[in-house]
Amino acid sequence: MTKKIAKIVVDRDLCIGAAPCVTVAPGVFQLDEENKAIIVDAKGADDDTILLAAESCPVQAILLYDEDGEQIYP
Repeated sequence: MTKKIAKIVVDRDLCIGAAPCVTVAPGVFQLDEENKAIIVDAKGADDDTILLAAESCPVQAILLYDEDGEQIYP
């Protein structure tokens, strides 16, 4: 990854609670009482792991942004 991840957003309307993000980056993502992904610590994993977690989402509910506010994934 060339750009540094500055912001992680979970689109709760898209999230289906499949939880691969939790499996890949449990220090960053957990499921809440609605079985939707939430961010528990945006710095809980390195950028490559966070990107891998976002890419593992079957509905692309995890959006990643760089320091300039540019969307870098998906």
